[in-house]
Amino acid sequence: MESNTHSAPLCVTVITTMALTFVVEAECSVTKARSSRLTLPHTTACTPMFMPVGTQGSLKGLTPPQMVQLGCQVVLGNTYHLGHRPGAETVAAMGGLHAFSGWHGGMLTDSGGFQMVSLAKLSSVSEEGVTFASPHDGTTVLLSPELSIAMQNNIGADIIMALDDVVSSLISGPRVEDAMHRSIRWLDRCIAAHARPAEQNLFGIIQGGLDPRLRLYCLDAMIARDTPGFAIGGLSGGESKDEFWKMVHLCTQHLPADKPRYLMGVGYAQDLVVCSALGVDMFDCVFPTRTARFGKALVREGELALKHKRFATDLSPIDADCGCYVCKTFTRAYLHAVVKSHTGAQLISYHNIAFQLRLMADIRAAIEADALPGFVTAYMQTRFGPNVPQWIVDALFAVGIELDFATATPVAWPLPVAADFAAVVASEPGPPVAVDPADDGLAAMDL
Repeated sequence: MESNTHSAPLCVTVITTMALTFVVEAECSVTKARSSRLTLPHTTACTPMFMPVGTQGSLKGLTPPQMVQLGCQVVLGNTYHLGHRPGAETVAAMGGLHAFSGWHGGMLTDSGGFQMVSLAKLSSVSEEGVTFASPHDGTTVLLSPELSIAMQNNIGADIIMALDDVVSSLISGPRVEDAMHRSIRWLDRCIAAHARPAEQNLFGIIQGGLDPRLRLYCLDAMIARDTPGFAIGGLSGGESKDEFWKMVHLCTQHLPADKPRYLMGVGYAQDLVVCSALGVDMFDCVFPTRTARFGKALVREGELALKHKRFATDLSPIDADCGCYVCKTFTRAYLHAVVKSHTGAQLISYHNIAFQLRLMADIRAAIEADALPGFVTAYMQTRFGPNVPQWIVDALFAVGIELDFATATPVAWPLPVAADFAAVVASEPGPPVAVDPADDGLAAMDL
């Protein structure tokens, strides 16, 4: 099998603004994976990295010193929720989210766009922005690109996200194309509104649903805006994994090699491994802490449901190979006994974050040793045995890793190129598609 080849040099350095330096320090000779150093105002992070989600600036059940102990590099905050409580102005008056929360590492804030999907019944979208009804008291607020950026400037994160028009990945039809074009127009408004470019890095978000034609159009338009980094949005929302990996592969193939690539909302361990091989640098997800609150601990083989009675007398740690405080101190039997309490949720959350961060460190080490294919093969064999899901087999095959032990036969997927769609992609978008507010902002969708 032919190995993947790359034109990018071994070390690519870019200083996009005063607020970001990105250095690619090692590249896998087979896949698209790279190990990089991302310098931000509050931290220097090593990528590929996983960023835990602290919706209101802190991880549930974990203190900032514990996050430092775990080796967290960047933590997420959510502009929509912070705007509701305690309010962006309040955060700014307290010196920004770093001072307010006591976390002095890296921070990234989402724009609030994802709430267009997660709170669809409380929102409607127009060219002006997205109108939300407060889940607390029913009052409405228009979140425009300008307001989203102003709030994020007040919050003070190292990386801020453009407000995009987000539709569910299960949607098809004209609404997806309209949202993609609107996301480009909104990015222009975000760039114009950004008041702190020397202190905060504004990332554009690639949209286009599951349509390669739309993704390529959006990639071309957003790359031309030359933001300090780019996110891949609109995925991990219920679409098939076969569709998911193809869109990730397509995006990383075209995104600039000298800028960080952020895949939004992805946190399952096998997805982190596969998408690192596909060339992604940054990931985030609520999964490790949310699943901990349901009593599930992460291990290389999958998950341990610690509520199960079989753990009641198990005196082993969650993971004998994990050196985190929880695994060095507590048994599965103890965690089973406290699993329904706040203490149990906190301890399992601690371990799950440690698991995710250790996995990413292992991926980086494998890239730096140019041994990623062997690492990925061993990981998948431990996780699945011969029954590796077809999508993983195909995704890894696309970047030069063939899992010989897997029962599934790889199916090749030729990467689409812009020329494939030259006859159907207009050079300029047409007029915006009207969205009926009575339809919760989801008009023209095939549900």
